[in-house]
Amino acid sequence: MGKNSTNAHNFFRHHSLSIAAIGILVLWIGLYSVSNPRNHLGSFFGNAIADWTGVVVTVLATKFMYERGSAESRRPPRTANPAWQRLRDHSLTIFLLVTGMGWVILFISMDSEGKWGQVVGNIVSEWTQIFGLLLLTKNGWWNRTLKRAGDELAARTSPKRQTYRILESRVPASFIFRSSALRY
Repeated sequence: MGKNSTNAHNFFRHHSLSIAAIGILVLWIGLYSVSNPRNHLGSFFGNAIADWTGVVVTVLATKFMYERGSAESRRPPRTANPAWQRLRDHSLTIFLLVTGMGWVILFISMDSEGKWGQVVGNIVSEWTQIFGLLLLTKNGWWNRTLKRAGDELAARTSPKRQTYRILESRVPASFIFRSSALRY
């Protein structure tokens, strides 16, 4: 009996966040199914379903899937087959894209103003946010994007304007304020 209780204790210890998040999601689904989505409480339950679906996906997907190059993802174990390795390295992106397309297809087939259509629309939005966060945490992608934007801005800025900025940073603010007031 001691071993079984230890196993149960370890199971709940390792999966308590997943169990709690799924339990809360089931609660919101139950409350929304018996509520009126046109009042404040029903609308809240519908939004909570989408938000907690995102929480459940974030908790479970990051627990079992990997994303190579993401600072937030664990390092995937190596496999012998390079094709399987590539799929595993990007399993989180693949999962989010495939399930996201499923949510979009479901949303398109529903009445967007219907009770569950609004919830599914919110879930599509939630999936987009999660996928966007995944892209933002990819090593190099965000840094390359910022560097490219900075380079383009520097190319558009004239040397004369850069000299003015250097002078502006070295001149006391009170002098700039007084001299600009005299000009106008």
